Amino acid sequence: MLRQLTLFHKPLKLIKIYNSLLPLKVLITCGLSFSPLRHIQDPASQRLTWNKPPKSVLVIKKIQDASLLQPFKELCVFLTEKNMIVYVERKVLADPVIQADESFAAVIQRFCTFREDLDDISNRVDFIICLGGDGTLLYASSLFQKTVPPVMSFHLGSLGFLTPFNFDTYQSQVTQIIEGNAAIILRSRLRVVKESREKNARVDKKGIIKTNGDSEGSRKAMQYQVLNEVVVDRGPFSYLSNVDLFLDGHLITTVQGDGVIVSTPTGSTAYAVAAGASMIHPNVPAIMITPICPHSLSFRPIVVPAGVELKIMLSRDSRNTAWVSFDGRKRQEICHGDNITITTSCFPVPSICFQDPVNDWFESLAQCLHWNVRKKQNYLSSKEDVF
Repeated sequence: MLRQLTLFHKPLKLIKIYNSLLPLKVLITCGLSFSPLRHIQDPASQRLTWNKPPKSVLVIKKIQDASLLQPFKELCVFLTEKNMIVYVERKVLADPVIQADESFAAVIQRFCTFREDLDDISNRVDFIICLGGDGTLLYASSLFQKTVPPVMSFHLGSLGFLTPFNFDTYQSQVTQIIEGNAAIILRSRLRVVKESREKNARVDKKGIIKTNGDSEGSRKAMQYQVLNEVVVDRGPFSYLSNVDLFLDGHLITTVQGDGVIVSTPTGSTAYAVAAGASMIHPNVPAIMITPICPHSLSFRPIVVPAGVELKIMLSRDSRNTAWVSFDGRKRQEICHGDNITITTSCFPVPSICFQDPVNDWFESLAQCLHWNVRKKQNYLSSKEDVF
């Protein structure tokens, strides 16, 4: 089942761009302002409505969490009563507690199952429901390396910065999403390509990869879609990491410290903010570069445009290798001759909002990070109280 998207927006150039990037079976409309003084889109105006009623849903549950079993069963029963086609990971149903529940057996028989990294369901699912914490949403993003269906996330984890929905009223909330007309935010992702030399290759003094009988060298490339951040660190070594950072082919700096974080606006409130970066609203088109414990007092986090290409390479005179992880997963070593290319992905994550992108974000700042929370100053009853 193919999905199609229509995006109404000014200027007209954006229509062509987003139509080619987001082939969803949804209609995302944005409020337009025809005033000559207001031509910037209001981030709270993005709405999701269905061109056709959704028929299939992917339910993602945090693995090995007993507290989620009952909500998972209730939700699945409710969705089957709505005549929805429910997709569930095969390893979720392998839980002995689920298998031993005879009352749930009839519901399981109606599920469609799949396996991570083996089965492609990108054209079969209309939207996604996540049960868990922020990590569950990151995991859902990793399952789709291209187009991502709209995601509805319930707060059943620890932090819940990216999960605005409360499960207590799940029936009315899910029904509203199925009926359409919900607020949505497009969370940008990073397209990351890691190129590494083959094991039988070597790096000469000029940094050129060579293999026996192959003067041009031998490389293998892996591609990832990252929602939060790419983290390059020194790994288990005691020396500082020493990596070169390029922007559009130009060397801008050498990172000497514990490492560097390249994050999306969504990831700015994750590892980046813990390392001293600013928090960026997910609707801002940008990439954030944050050093981790830099051995320099002047190395501050910076924000670059979303359209640039970043490249990270191990410095030629680095004393040790480095390590890289993608949204906290797929951790692997970076050796001399390897390089990591990072650009803004063409496939964002459409995240369904509880209220709207602005209110949801500030509510998460207040509830999860206690942003600007302090004891209020007493009111002055008269001018004499000043002294």
